[in-house]
Amino acid sequence: MIMLKFEHPLNEKVRIYLRIDTLIKQLHSSASFETPQAYQLFFRSLFDLMDLFEQIQIKSEIGKDLEKQKLACKHWMGVAGVDQAILTTILNEIDTSFKQVMAAERFGGSLKEDRFLSSIRQRFNLPGGTCCFDLPALHYWLHLPLEQRLADAKVWTDTLAPLKQALALMLRLTRETSQLKPQIARNGFFQSEAEDAHVLRLQLPVELGVYPMISGHKNRFAIKFMYFDTGNACSQDIEFDLAIC
Repeated sequence: MIMLKFEHPLNEKVRIYLRIDTLIKQLHSSASFETPQAYQLFFRSLFDLMDLFEQIQIKSEIGKDLEKQKLACKHWMGVAGVDQAILTTILNEIDTSFKQVMAAERFGGSLKEDRFLSSIRQRFNLPGGTCCFDLPALHYWLHLPLEQRLADAKVWTDTLAPLKQALALMLRLTRETSQLKPQIARNGFFQSEAEDAHVLRLQLPVELGVYPMISGHKNRFAIKFMYFDTGNACSQDIEFDLAIC
């Protein structure tokens, strides 16, 4: 049985964190340039990240959230039944990640100042804008030796390494605050309180032929299941697993 997994943020900051995390994963998965089209995903992900960095002070925000996470973990120090070794490991991870983020440059700063990236960024998102007559500099770069292109990509992605690690840690700790539990959406609809949660995790069998439409905020949310084949609202009971994190 194939299980579909969905996540839905319950506040704007987590929404941006999830987008950045997804884009960084796309960036790294395409950075080997194993196919002729991989460069398009690489640069599109890179430029999307640069756009997001202009919307949020990501360095200060992730730093503040790491500090909050550290304080939350410290409350469990010495509490009976809590694995203190694991807790100490988590606190060390947070400390290491925080120091790396604070020591890093403003994320996206050097990318924005890169002469080559600046020369192709604006036209790259035009429909069909990667043609050689639109972006001759990109056309030239694509014909450089693979070793040089890989080295360039490493320089660009390395500037985001502290952010990649910090986001992965933050999202992992957030997801681990709650376990998946079985639920039933009566007539395809489910709603509940969120209690200051940050993200919903949901999974269900692909064989059901439905997908969730989720709306909500940190205090309350609703899930409406839709039939994939018709796009209509589901009218049957749907069994699924849900974690409110």
